[in-house]
Parts: sequence; C-alpha cells; structure tokens
Amino acid sequence: MLLHFCRWIIVLPIIFTSAFGQLNSVRTKVDSIVGSAKGMVGIAVIDLNKGDTLTVRGEEHFPMQSVYKLPLALAVLDQVDKGTMALTQNIHITKADLHPDTWSPLRERYSAKDVDLPLDSILMYTVSYSDNNACDILFRFLGGTAIVDQYVRKLGIMSMAIVTTEEEMRQGWNVQYRNWSSPRATANLLQLFYKGKILSERCRDYLWRLMVNSSTTPGRIKGLLPLGAVVPHKSGSSGTNDSGIAAATNDIGLIVFPDGRCVALVVFITESNASDEERDKVIATVARAIWDVYSIH
Repeated sequence: MLLHFCRWIIVLPIIFTSAFGQLNSVRTKVDSIVGSAKGMVGIAVIDLNKGDTLTVRGEEHFPMQSVYKLPLALAVLDQVDKGTMALTQNIHITKADLHPDTWSPLRERYSAKDVDLPLDSILMYTVSYSDNNACDILFRFLGGTAIVDQYVRKLGIMSMAIVTTEEEMRQGWNVQYRNWSSPRATANLLQLFYKGKILSERCRDYLWRLMVNSSTTPGRIKGLLPLGAVVPHKSGSSGTNDSGIAAATNDIGLIVFPDGRCVALVVFITESNASDEERDKVIATVARAIWDVYSIH
C-alpha cells in the first residue's frame, strides 16, 4: 500500500510503450504539470486505437475513493447481462439506508419515507451523482465488496482492491486506503470497458451514458476541454485531514475526439496539501495536454 504518511516526492521516470506515438509528445508537458500537485501523482494513459501507453507511478497503489463505484457498476451490470438481475427490478430502501452524514442526493429526495426504486435509478445515483448511500445499497444488493473484488480479478485486473464500503470509510481516515488501485490497472479496466470486452452492447451503452452524464467534478478531466467534448468519467475525492492533506483527488475516464479516436486517462493525486482548485487543475491540465496533441495530428 502507498505510504500515505510520506510528504516528500521522488521524481520517477515517465514510461512509454512507444517511442514514436502521439503520447510521446505529451511527456514534457506531463512532467511539468505533476509538480504543482504538491503531492504524489499517478497517471496512466492508453491510446485505445494504437495501444500506446504512458504512465507515471503506474504500478503504485493509490486510494480510489468513489472511483471504485465504476467497478461496482460493472459488476452489477454483469449480473444484468447474466439475467440474475434486471434494471427494472425494484430495490426497497428504508430511511435507515439513507445515512445523514454523507454525500447523498438520493437521501435529499427520499429521506421522508421508505421507497422502492428500480435498479437503474440506484445505478444512476451511484455513477452519475456519486451518491454514497446508493453505492452501499448496491454493495448490499450484490452481496458485498468481496463480490466486486473477485469480479475485477476474474477480468485480470490484479492491482486493485475493493474491500470497504462508503459507510466503513467514514469510520476513520486510514480506512479509505484499503480501497486502492494502480493507475495502470484502472486504465486497463477502462480499456476493457471501451473495447466491449466486459458487458453486452446494451449494458455498455447504458453505463457509458451514466458516465457521460456525471455531474460531479466538472473541473477535472473535463475542466479545460472544449465545451461538448464527450468524456464518460468517474471521479473520487477524500476531503482533507487535520493537517490539510487530501488523500484522494481522482478522475478517470475516456476522452473521445471528434474523429472517433479515444484515449483512456487515469489521474490519481494523493498526500497533497494543494488547494482543491490546484488539484483539480492538475487533472484538467493533463487532459488538455492530451487533447491538444491529438487534435493537431
């Protein structure tokens, strides 16, 4: 696990699988960007058309926070594809399921009474709104975090651990570090999703729409991209501890270019004492560097 009490930074080499790919043109830009995060930055980029990759701390472990809601959604939709669940089936939600001390648009709408909601609504709240109560409702409905952890490992994604719920993460600052991923592993998961290797076309398109319609963290991957750019993404955030250190400022997603090309991007920032705006700008600037390189080729 990443040593989250370290405050200093080691400059690591940026790794490429192609010396002549377009991502090579991003190298110096990325190298100049990461220092402004005032913490540890992990990046993985995959050109999904050519297969070229770029990584910074690509194999290290970073806390995911709400990024783990993407593999959760994938695991749920895998069961939909298998016919053991249906997007239209109702889930009974009680007032006790809607904890007051967490981010939850679902609670804000339905806190006054018990309610039955279809699975697709719970998925929408979990992915598009990053709702923590909806996330834990899905974990319980699916059978626990271990089910999702096993699911991603069956896909061949080994450098990822999903072991605690949102409720458990609220029990102590260090608990969030138990849910971790390497940047490369998360990028590989995005690649499998994009290539149609995980879900049926119907479920893939459904989840794609939920990610495109995400209303959270507009200043990260999408922050400096042209208005209207297609970016299915999922972010994650931790807040700060008593020392002003943020454990997780993350965004992962797919950047789709007007000519149809696509790049998977993962940016994890941890142990940072930069401001919220500075951390968001690091992610946005990395995404813009990629956009600029691909837009002129």
